[in-house]
Amino acid sequence: MALLELRDIHKTYHLGGETIRALDGVSLDIDSGEFISIIGPSGSGKSTLMHILGCLDSPTSGTLRLDDTMIHDASSRQLASIRNKKIGFVFQFFNLLPKLTVRQNVELPMIYSGLSGKERHERAMTALRRVNMEDRSKHRPSQLSGGQQQRVAIARALAMEPKIMLFDEVTSALDPEMVKEVLDVMLELASEGMTMVVVTHEMGFAKAAADRLVFIDEGEIVEVGPPEEVFSNPAHERTRAFFAKILY
Repeated sequence: MALLELRDIHKTYHLGGETIRALDGVSLDIDSGEFISIIGPSGSGKSTLMHILGCLDSPTSGTLRLDDTMIHDASSRQLASIRNKKIGFVFQFFNLLPKLTVRQNVELPMIYSGLSGKERHERAMTALRRVNMEDRSKHRPSQLSGGQQQRVAIARALAMEPKIMLFDEVTSALDPEMVKEVLDVMLELASEGMTMVVVTHEMGFAKAAADRLVFIDEGEIVEVGPPEEVFSNPAHERTRAFFAKILY
């Protein structure tokens, strides 16, 4: 049984009398330990899909199961609990609190999980060690580079011991020289068997690291397959047009 299962997910918005279909019948299975990379043009529905996967939003229709929990029709309170226990979400921007130290930022989400201070401290330091930031635990965010801050954000998600990690364009706000250090951390997590869904514009990384590539356009999953296969011989015209625009 897949760790994450989406069936016929639709998401519509109503703006000024216009109906916008952000997702239009998305179905996808993600296995435990799998690395999925989602690519597609701007406005294709990638972020909407990630927000639904991350329990930050609910679909208009369709079913969504994570592990043994049906979450497509969960209440806001239930979604918050699922996010806290099962999902690690890393965003484009780091969202670190400037007055807290690195360790305190990593510990913050655990305050609401019922863990003791000692347990929070141990988990935080273990997570920081995994992203090579243990020696910066007493620093403030302002004392870190952008790449270091993003690694702290990854540690904050890891400390909750999630079932799945979601990364939404986490390198797009970084200077080019800082991108590699974040991608290296993500590669290390993948090698450890972490289940990961990554939206990225780093095509070389997606091709080299992902188990499967998912191309989404106009709210639809157009193509799914091994990265090498999708890159070298895309089956759909929309995929070919997208690659022609960004790669050449």
